[in-house]
Amino acid sequence: MEGGDTMFMNNKSRLINKTTNIYASSSSCSFSTIPRFVKGWRSVPPPPTNCIFSMDVREKSRSTLSECSKHKRVPIYVMMPVDSFGIDTLGVPRIRKIKALTISLKALKLAGVHGIAVEVWWGVVEVALSFHSNLHSSQPGRGVSLPQWITEIGNINKDIFYRDRNGNINGDYLTLGVDHYPLFGGRTALQCYEDFMFSFVDKFGSMIGTLIEEISVGLGPCGELRYPSHPFGDGRWQFPGIGEFQCYDKYMMEDLQRAACQVGRPQWGNKGPQNAGGYNSIPFGIPFYEEGKESFLSDYGHFFLEWYSGKLIGHADAILAKAANLFEIYETSEQQSVLLVAKVGTIYWWFQTMAHPAELTAGYYNTAVRDGYDPLASMLSRHGATLQIACFEMLDSENHPKYFCSAEGLLQQIRSVSKKRVIHLTGRNSYERFDKAGLRQIYTNCYHLPTEAVKSFTYFRMNDRIFRVENWSNFVPFVREMCTEK
Repeated sequence: MEGGDTMFMNNKSRLINKTTNIYASSSSCSFSTIPRFVKGWRSVPPPPTNCIFSMDVREKSRSTLSECSKHKRVPIYVMMPVDSFGIDTLGVPRIRKIKALTISLKALKLAGVHGIAVEVWWGVVEVALSFHSNLHSSQPGRGVSLPQWITEIGNINKDIFYRDRNGNINGDYLTLGVDHYPLFGGRTALQCYEDFMFSFVDKFGSMIGTLIEEISVGLGPCGELRYPSHPFGDGRWQFPGIGEFQCYDKYMMEDLQRAACQVGRPQWGNKGPQNAGGYNSIPFGIPFYEEGKESFLSDYGHFFLEWYSGKLIGHADAILAKAANLFEIYETSEQQSVLLVAKVGTIYWWFQTMAHPAELTAGYYNTAVRDGYDPLASMLSRHGATLQIACFEMLDSENHPKYFCSAEGLLQQIRSVSKKRVIHLTGRNSYERFDKAGLRQIYTNCYHLPTEAVKSFTYFRMNDRIFRVENWSNFVPFVREMCTEK
């Protein structure tokens, strides 16, 4: 499980959970409301989701996001520092460095930033909609673990976490193999997620659709719908390795065995592909990613990849069904509209090869001969969910050609399936960029076509570098151009 959900708030006030992100627009945000928010936040029980709040508490009409979309403006949110919230010596959640934070927020507001995104970690307050930790992706001492009661269960039963073929555990997220097993105080993982979301709605229901404009539900590592096939920070993987399949906990293996028996091939259920290389392999010379009788194109390859990707989509389908049910009243209301958002991973390396191996290990059955994002978009469409993807700042010309990268190609494919399945798209940057070329690429991708502007964009993330003169002088014109009505 990762750590939280994200909430998006407009300038008038916004909060985010799970690892929850809170987005607040800067035009009308009153930063004097922060202490009041802290008080309410303290009492919130654990939910796994992200929310977006509008900044004007008095606003009773359509959300700012809807208005921005109507007038072809893309609202900009800035992700808050990962350690904005913490636990004091008394065990009470508090906002850190509140004076410096207030000054920074005022500067962003003056620059024209629409809102902020704040991660409220499940492991800190058990409130947000993020169900993962970030211990391995943050600087030492700044990460957030899963809730203690989860880690205690994991110490006894390590199979509640993902395992690779060598038995290595990834403790940042619960394996989707336990979605339906009552291993958590008599509850299944899905019931834990649902209870978390229900608690959130119970606490913040009056703000949803007014202060809270988007709710992003965490679905995997880093809040993204994917397997932890490219573990960052623990020494197993480094770019541009193809990654490894994550299906070796006992619950996933039992499911694989059942699936193999159902198709009359029980021998296929003993393990995942054994000829698929390792975390840091490149695809060339790896049998599973070439054209042969034991490759991804074989009957076995098709069976395994269908099962592996299908489990991932089924996981998201189950969580989003519960989320959509809880937020249905707000999604259908013209007066209190809210976006339900799901994040997908940005696996752009080896994208221009036949097999797309890095995507396959992450759970996206996307190859040169199969569109793996269409079934995912179809599932999101059933729940009226919006799709978020990063890489908006990336140019193919900036990547080494020998890694067959194409962030632009991936984004174009995502854009196409989103249009086909009639779902909204929101964006984010993968890497910090303040140079004019990177910011121009973000702008270009947000306004790909005048009639297909994305619903919103989140800049990842706020830190001292954003306010340096050489960066601020580029960032402010970028924000203002993004917010100019087209």
